[in-house]
Amino acid sequence: MSQYAHPEVLVDTQWLMNHLNDPTVRVVEVDMSPPYKDAHIPGAVFWNILTDLLMPDLRINLDPTAIEKLLARSGISNETTVIAYGSYPGTGAWIFWLLKLFGHDRVYVLNGGYQRWVAEGCPLASDLSNVAPTQYYAKSPDANLRILQSEVQASLNRTDCVLLDVRTFQEYRGEIFMMKPPTGTERGGHILGAVHLEHTLTLNEDGTFKSAQELHALYTKHGITPDKEVFPYCAIGGRSAYTWFVLKYLLGYPHVRNYDGSWNEWSRLPDVPIE
Repeated sequence: MSQYAHPEVLVDTQWLMNHLNDPTVRVVEVDMSPPYKDAHIPGAVFWNILTDLLMPDLRINLDPTAIEKLLARSGISNETTVIAYGSYPGTGAWIFWLLKLFGHDRVYVLNGGYQRWVAEGCPLASDLSNVAPTQYYAKSPDANLRILQSEVQASLNRTDCVLLDVRTFQEYRGEIFMMKPPTGTERGGHILGAVHLEHTLTLNEDGTFKSAQELHALYTKHGITPDKEVFPYCAIGGRSAYTWFVLKYLLGYPHVRNYDGSWNEWSRLPDVPIE
């Protein structure tokens, strides 16, 4: 993993195996509903994407008080090392972005996630853990990690910026709005001029990240180079947060900000350009 710009942000299955009983480490399973009943990484606590991380309008909940309550409930203090995973590719990196946004230093991504853990025959537990609550103090969201809709709109005619759509091709073409075809006032499509590169193309078949050389080639081929500002977006900001992680921490791109409002916000505005 030393090939990456910041290999220290990744842990492998052996590292996690060695730290399962470490009281300073908290494993967090993140998903829509508990899909791994009777098959969790031992010691994991569960975060529900819909109820713990998103608001009713599907925006990511960026209220510091809500984050403090979630982390405190999960037995996470400001000094806890957090390892997140889920069934969907990129979940751990999304949580990395979210916790970094609020100033949590000790957060890492399990390379290969749950898929790799199971493939290597690592131990599984039947129940999620009940943990003693802590106190957590979140910092104000770091504006350097995210970009707002007004800034995205102002960047549309700039040649030094790349808007990067990391959704599926069906979403990019407007065939799907979020998870189903558009209905009513919903608009399908993509932001004017956005480059399309699905986030899963950065992964090997076993769920681990591709090499730095492969990732550089992938992004450069699509005109996504380190000299430009890159603004990834998706449907609700999770897959784009994953892409932010890949570009910033694995490849060392200096100017990357996640558009966490993403298509959920942009597509509902009546006067913004859509293709």
